[in-house]
Amino acid sequence: MTPSSTATPVRRRRRRLSLGRALVYLGLLVAVVLTLIPFVWMLLGSVKTQPELIRRPPTWLPETFTWDNFTAWFTRLDFGTFFFNSVVVALFTVLGTLVFCSLVGYALAKLDFPGKRTLFGLVLVTLMIPGVVTFIPLFVVVSKLGLVSTYPALILPFLAGPLGVFLMRQFMQEIPDALIEAARIDGASELRIFARVVMPLCGPALATLAILTFLGSWNNFLWPLVVAQTADMYTLPVALSLYSVGQNATNYGVLLAGSVLIIVPVLLLFVLLQRYFIQGIAVTGIK
Repeated sequence: MTPSSTATPVRRRRRRLSLGRALVYLGLLVAVVLTLIPFVWMLLGSVKTQPELIRRPPTWLPETFTWDNFTAWFTRLDFGTFFFNSVVVALFTVLGTLVFCSLVGYALAKLDFPGKRTLFGLVLVTLMIPGVVTFIPLFVVVSKLGLVSTYPALILPFLAGPLGVFLMRQFMQEIPDALIEAARIDGASELRIFARVVMPLCGPALATLAILTFLGSWNNFLWPLVVAQTADMYTLPVALSLYSVGQNATNYGVLLAGSVLIIVPVLLLFVLLQRYFIQGIAVTGIK
């Protein structure tokens, strides 16, 4: 067999691989464009006037550029209060989730106690239960405790979620047992081992859990809508749904401007922690 005859199939395989890679890149490019179109429309619509937004056929670029939609949030709609409520709820929910999910995950991953497998099985079962199923009982409990229209009502029900427990348990299982045994031989307590040995190694998992929890808390709408029964306790999604609707029609400019204000903190958080987020997803095996 001559060298030219063996080189021909190799070149054909390379061409097929190049063609396949080009098709994959093209498909990814189309998916990215389709994903970004709603966000571009939201951003451009937030600086349009109401008559231009309801015009048919619609236009992409604003003919009359205006900041009035954003100004309305900072003047008429008390954006500062809604933003503060969302930050407080999201921040304490994230901190509580990181602490409690890490504690439970450590117990399920590194401690031996009766019923450990059963408890982990219950955690997996609760992952399959829709949140709507527990919505009414949870509201009854919160109401009986007198916590309606308070920060605890918005925060406590979402601490130590099953997804966070599962994620931390899976990550902590990869930590070598030799490190923990060495700390125990040195006389360290389990709490000290957890704080000084285990937690410093859980950066990627903690960043992943923080992003997922923050995203869920920041965008949570149904529970704050029911529990926050006074305007001073509204979070941004609730305020967005209530104050963008007037007596006669929806103010689409205010609605889109509020959507931009809501999504910016999430994008900033993801940009800052994306490296840890991707690493945490890869290590814990979340699909």
